[in-house]
Amino acid sequence: MTGTRPLAILALALVALPFAMRAIGMTESLGTEIALFALVGLGFNLLLGYTGLLSFGHGLFFGFAAYAAALSQLHWFHGSLVWPVLFAAAATALLGVVVGFFALRRRGVYFSLLTLAFTALAFFFAFRWTEFTGGESGLRGVVRPIFGPIDLNDQAVFYGITASVVFAAAWVLLRIVRSPFGSVLVAIRENEQRALFAGYPIRHYKLVAFVISATLVGVAGSLFAFLKSIVSADTVHVSFSGEIVAMTIIGGTRSFLGPALGALFYILFRELLSSHTDAWMFWLGLLFMAFILYSPAGLIGLGTRLWTQYRKLAGKLDTEAAAMAGRHTPQPGQSVPAFLCRPAGSADTVVLECDSVAKRFGAFAAVDRASLRLADRCLHALIGPNGAGKTTLFNVISGLYPADRGTIALCGQRIDALSADRVVQLGLARSFQITNLFPSLAVAENLRLACQARDPARFALWRPVSALAQVGAETDALIGFLGLEGLEHVPVSSLSYGGQRLLEIGVPLAARPRVLLLDEPLAGLAAAERERIAGLIRSLVPQMAILLVEHDMDRVFQLADRITAMNEGRVIAEGAPAEVRANAELQRVYLGDGAVRAAAARVERTGVAAATIIEVEAINTFYGKSHVLHDVSFRVRENEVVALLGRNGAGKTSTFKSIIGLVRPASGRVLLGAERIDGKPPEHVARRGVGLVPQGRRLFSGLTVAENLALGALRRDAASAAGVHWDLARVFAIFPRLRDRMQVKADRLSGGEQQMVAIARALSGSVRLLLLDEPFEGLSPAMVDEVFAAIEQLRRQISIVIIEHHLDLVLALADRAVVLDRGHVSHEGPSQPLLNDLDFRKKVLWI
Repeated sequence: MTGTRPLAILALALVALPFAMRAIGMTESLGTEIALFALVGLGFNLLLGYTGLLSFGHGLFFGFAAYAAALSQLHWFHGSLVWPVLFAAAATALLGVVVGFFALRRRGVYFSLLTLAFTALAFFFAFRWTEFTGGESGLRGVVRPIFGPIDLNDQAVFYGITASVVFAAAWVLLRIVRSPFGSVLVAIRENEQRALFAGYPIRHYKLVAFVISATLVGVAGSLFAFLKSIVSADTVHVSFSGEIVAMTIIGGTRSFLGPALGALFYILFRELLSSHTDAWMFWLGLLFMAFILYSPAGLIGLGTRLWTQYRKLAGKLDTEAAAMAGRHTPQPGQSVPAFLCRPAGSADTVVLECDSVAKRFGAFAAVDRASLRLADRCLHALIGPNGAGKTTLFNVISGLYPADRGTIALCGQRIDALSADRVVQLGLARSFQITNLFPSLAVAENLRLACQARDPARFALWRPVSALAQVGAETDALIGFLGLEGLEHVPVSSLSYGGQRLLEIGVPLAARPRVLLLDEPLAGLAAAERERIAGLIRSLVPQMAILLVEHDMDRVFQLADRITAMNEGRVIAEGAPAEVRANAELQRVYLGDGAVRAAAARVERTGVAAATIIEVEAINTFYGKSHVLHDVSFRVRENEVVALLGRNGAGKTSTFKSIIGLVRPASGRVLLGAERIDGKPPEHVARRGVGLVPQGRRLFSGLTVAENLALGALRRDAASAAGVHWDLARVFAIFPRLRDRMQVKADRLSGGEQQMVAIARALSGSVRLLLLDEPFEGLSPAMVDEVFAAIEQLRRQISIVIIEHHLDLVLALADRAVVLDRGHVSHEGPSQPLLNDLDFRKKVLWI
């Protein structure tokens, strides 16, 4: 609803409500209750529908305000209504600050449970403190005053006062939700992390929204005390909080007036049905479940769906045109918006400096004393294999994680102890590897929110969003620069993947950054889109410093002015592209050095049976709209080991996910023997004899080794899957040290022992194909040799497909190699030439 239409509809409804009540045999008193509960729903929905926070304790504020109004009239403001209501509203606002301060320190279900706990405590005091609250008998003696000729004891008069208050509160609330402050609440609902990294202090916004919501509910509660002339503990009971949630959801949380409609529906349903049956709550429960399952957008959403369907049938809705608009993204221009342009300056100035930065997750050192210096107006690339620590360093620099040690300075100012929103405000913004936008909002609204974060009026509660002229001008300039004209009002979820990647770059640009961090901006793009976005990135360099993480090595060496290479959390090389390309340590990390370990030399190679155990045939896989696998085909024969190789982001793990059923290929086939398994759920594929050892092991850390292995063997016996049956005796023959670790919890094991358990769990039961994803990652040299020896024994008994960035080891194990490049198979053949000929290996796998 636009403009003043919601207020006009509400005004008409409030005028008609008492007449409608009399028409169906009800009273103005019930109409007053409906109006008050409409206000409760509107206030509560500021939190649920606009901010995305589910409170199970808003009955606390309703009941608290009712008691506050009643007690203040009885003890202080005798014969008054205005002062008790004002006192109750102020006291409720203060209570909202206290409860919100503590509850908002937690997120998700813990926030909801904290609000519920506060309400339960309040009910205990209200019910037990008889001397003060009246206890189970309630607090009596509340009276409605008489103002000259205006007698509030006349129910029609009191309804008029109540309706006026409800309308005024709705007007205030509508101004708030259409203000810059309100637009940020919607951004928080859509994507809290993106709102934080746009530069908004989201905890402040959530606290203010919580207090406003509590206050509006409190106003309704204070008037409810005068409606009933008695206040009971039921108003702070947790069940009443549940009723508030129910009526709001039934009406529709994504519409301003939805909760008011829900209040009308709920109270009429209660009154009409309770006169026929005592089990009205049972039927309400069924109805509520029906809304959750079939119309989560509530009554308003149901009406919208029916209207949309009617327009489709009537030919009045051109859905095809809308879809076409969402699929097409025009060529972006290269003229940088004026607000991003900075005066010419020295490109040698260091704008970002990381000194001995470290970040650990438990015993794992993700970043290990990494140092980096980024010059102004320089495109500096950060490269390295999977697990090198690149994205973790990004996260530490941008404020997502605190550094465990070391310092980070932006233009000479320490930022390593600052929150992400403060880092953005100081001039450092970032994109994300996986598009991180506000999906249900329009393209223009995504960019406008990002531009608004720098405006002094970003916290304004009363000004309309349209009043921020500078924000609108910058938004239009960014839309033109990104080439998204004509798509301003298209929801982000309807954009092509290339359009979403453009927007992912545009949102941090709106922060007018001095330093821009781009995390894999070319991931998943077609060649033409890569060229377009690469050109856009290069056009930004004269205005800012860019730190780029990208797995397209060819493009990195074309674009970058300077490159830093990382491995295992450490910086191993830094310099100009030609210098880094020739770095022996970097080549060793990516290509190996040709020196095969003693364990590798013992690998026995025998003839491979001709029978094919699995065939991957021309599969195409997408993540959302990102096309990650393009007609990938290969086969694995019985007792054969195939190495699946490629640079970071080439599609190796995505191939595993497509085989095991974690991702469904859009086209193509995966045949396990004669059975098609593409599109089957993972548990079905596992029961047919495919075992997956994921990167990072992913053990059940709180369970023992025995329990992990038992879970792996569930429903994978010889009757349900062909292949080798792996009982404990057979597992111990491969991993003898696990025999003594069976009762040890998985999180107490060393990294190498955890990897053994992960492999043993994947083998447990009957298995004929084993998928290994980075089995040597993070292991000590001694453990690498031990795990290598175990896999070498396995290769004689079952078929294996293995992903591993340590090329010397994986090529020593493998019979054949399949190389992926940007989702395509670029090479397939015996592993021996790649193992023994470093020049050939460089030709196939290097930059």
